[in-house]
Amino acid sequence: MLRIHFSYADLARTRIATAPDPLSEIAASLHRLQSRRGRWAYAGWYRTARQQLRERGLERVLRSVFLPLYPRAAYFPDFLTPADAVGDLDAGVESILATPPQRVMKEMAILDRTIGAPSWAGHLAGLEARREFVGMLRAYYDAVVAPYEDHAQARIEAERAARARGLLDGGVEGMLSGLGPMLNWRPPVLEANYPRQTDDRDLHLNGRGLTLVPSYFNWGEPVAFADPELPPVLWYSLLHEQSPPPDGPHGADAPDAPLTSLLGRARAVALRAAYSGATTGEIARAAGVSASSASRHATALRDGGLITTTRNGPAVLHTLTPAGASLLRAATRTPAGA
Repeated sequence: MLRIHFSYADLARTRIATAPDPLSEIAASLHRLQSRRGRWAYAGWYRTARQQLRERGLERVLRSVFLPLYPRAAYFPDFLTPADAVGDLDAGVESILATPPQRVMKEMAILDRTIGAPSWAGHLAGLEARREFVGMLRAYYDAVVAPYEDHAQARIEAERAARARGLLDGGVEGMLSGLGPMLNWRPPVLEANYPRQTDDRDLHLNGRGLTLVPSYFNWGEPVAFADPELPPVLWYSLLHEQSPPPDGPHGADAPDAPLTSLLGRARAVALRAAYSGATTGEIARAAGVSASSASRHATALRDGGLITTTRNGPAVLHTLTPAGASLLRAATRTPAGA
């Protein structure tokens, strides 16, 4: 378990990231490829990802480079997910390239002591080897993560809206208390359940605050830097439903099929988005429709008693009514053994 210790100053400096962290999503997606845990939630992504990796000739790179560096274990090198990469792949790549060689070697030695590092890992201390490596990262990202950018962004915006309601109701502590089943707020400590870590850790923020980063591909495994001197960041899992393929669910076997048959695809997506609270713009992005079309779908759902709408300045927030929540629960089917 990781225990994160807050002071009053830390509470004031705690924030939730506005966008996905591309390099962290790469790491988390690689962990999804190494485990069957939560596979049902990523079924559409998993099939598409394996196909794209084959078609783009990245399977050898996956096996020989990525999986050894990003093991689904208690440790992988901190420099692979720099703190300034949130929302900006280019900035993250530049941070990897700028990592001092001594730090690369130190973290590779930790990886080697933990589970064993590949024999070539030390070469990443050299700039040219890292340039080649980040080229591979970009190719992997384009193949299996980028197609889900809009979906992940919509989910994160819904998460931020839900946490904002906790903030309004109970301040930062109210926000922290609603972060999900793997995170437990026991003032003044946030406990993060590390399922693969046997030793407890204590992280004292010491006035630095904490950046919380919701992660689309993380599955129940909060992640923080191993080095306590690095900027405090905690990546945590969004609550998941079954994932669509990148161009949206189609066919009778799609996870939204019952709801789609009843409401139509766009309104089914809108109803799901309203689960955590969504603006009209967020519904438009999630459903892949125009803002005016999203507004019409929201109006139809509101007229049907499935969502309610509240105005906050120029924006509106759509949330489920009890009837809408009941319909969504009835339409959700979790495969056995998930």
